[in-house]
Amino acid sequence: MKKVMLVDDEIVIRENIRVCIDWEKEGFIYCGDAPDGEVALPLIEKWAPDILITDIKMPFMNGLELSSIVRQRLPDTKIIILSGHDEFSYARSALQIGVEEYCLKPVHSLDLIKLLHSVGDKIDHERRLKERKAYTREKLFGDLCGGLITTTEAIEAAASLSLNVISSRYAVLICDLRCSESAEYTDAASIMQAERIIDDKLSDTVSGWSFKRSRTEKVWIIHGDSASDLTATLDHIRHKLVPHLENELPCAVSFGVGSVQDRLQGIHLSFLEAEEDRNLHRLTKINQKELWNAAGRSAGTTAYLDRARFIEFLKIGTVSQLQEFVRDFAANLMEVDWKTSMYGYYLLNELMLESLQEAKKGFRSGEVSDSLVAELQGEIRKVSSWEESCRFLADLLEQLWTWRADAANKYSDIIAKVKSFIQQQYVNDRLSLQDAAEHVRVSPSHLSKVFSQETDQTFIEYLTQTRIRKAMELLQATNDKSYEIAYQVGYNDAHYFSNLFKKMTGMTTREFRRQGMPGSRSAEGEYHDSPERLA
Repeated sequence: MKKVMLVDDEIVIRENIRVCIDWEKEGFIYCGDAPDGEVALPLIEKWAPDILITDIKMPFMNGLELSSIVRQRLPDTKIIILSGHDEFSYARSALQIGVEEYCLKPVHSLDLIKLLHSVGDKIDHERRLKERKAYTREKLFGDLCGGLITTTEAIEAAASLSLNVISSRYAVLICDLRCSESAEYTDAASIMQAERIIDDKLSDTVSGWSFKRSRTEKVWIIHGDSASDLTATLDHIRHKLVPHLENELPCAVSFGVGSVQDRLQGIHLSFLEAEEDRNLHRLTKINQKELWNAAGRSAGTTAYLDRARFIEFLKIGTVSQLQEFVRDFAANLMEVDWKTSMYGYYLLNELMLESLQEAKKGFRSGEVSDSLVAELQGEIRKVSSWEESCRFLADLLEQLWTWRADAANKYSDIIAKVKSFIQQQYVNDRLSLQDAAEHVRVSPSHLSKVFSQETDQTFIEYLTQTRIRKAMELLQATNDKSYEIAYQVGYNDAHYFSNLFKKMTGMTTREFRRQGMPGSRSAEGEYHDSPERLA
């Protein structure tokens, strides 16, 4: 609520204005008053009112002198001049100082309330403009990838940056450049050279935007009109462009590619998938290097594992076929000398990493964490014979099949718990994704991804929809004021709530209350469609 302060040397006027307006009901906070500018000045600096109402003719320091000082010290404070002197010179001086409104005494309380709301709307408008101007490309795209901004906010922020982010399809590509396998050392010149090469190649291949997420990491948000065309472009990047760049670049590179999404909010989901893909890509590359080093040190080693065959069985195989398949599939590993060669270990590790990646994409389940990879690699290190290698492969398939079996019902339970949690906690203005993740005991990033996949909404979108739906109920079932309802549904800024309500429903709170629930018959006999975002 906006803070208001009054300065007038007539005590009757101060008392009348103070008691004749129900400040809280109108959405304002009455800070207090003072009899002249000199007394008022330290109070103004202490209270920092959003709106200052001041008389002109006062002893010691008049209203124009006070206004001039306030404009210098608190430029965001809006000033309303009250005066009983209908003289153009006063009005001209007030306008030169930069006061917001100039009106004559006596002023009716209803007129003053109308004036206060008008000035309050100007304050809100200026604040929104500042917020939009504060956005940079990096912050906008970073918030989109992080799921921290709604669709409407993103479009408005993009417009302030002269960007059009509206498209039919989106996907995210992440590139991580390292000048050595060690994250502690990075050569800035080599990274810049590599970035220029990648930018040149991608600019000829994709349409989209890019931003630096860290010193070594760059993100591309790719867009297009056709899902099939964008998927084909991503396949080209993954299977042709990336291998070419890995040979051409002066430093190590890991790429991650997310899935194609059909909504702006889907950028967040694609980004999370690209992160996981990038991490697995890096681990696979490290393992491939070690694999070939081991093969070079193991003369006569020709063992080979058909990874495509293993992945196919992972997708369609059954428990009854498991043992027979594994023993046949691992037949080549009989040649491996587990005591003197590391070659077999690297073959299993490479197969494990690719299986995790495919299971994650295919089953939309499970979380490929560093701890899971480390656990499986620990099991690989325990292998000391062909029989144990078969046992590891069987255990790996069974573990990934649990993802396949649980994919349908595992997340329905989590989603139901999160939705119930939101229904119980939406009045908390600080409710966050972190709170919900702690409630269902998963990581915030995992919950964000699962929630988006299963509901086709981000956590923020669902929370906002829940709050607006409840506000619609309260507007119809109670006589509470809009600012009171805002607090009851989790918004501590009544003007923000009012603007959001109109964006979501297409109506102001007053219009909604007057016309009735969307979809119901109005007094005029017309039907009002349900708001699209709340359908």
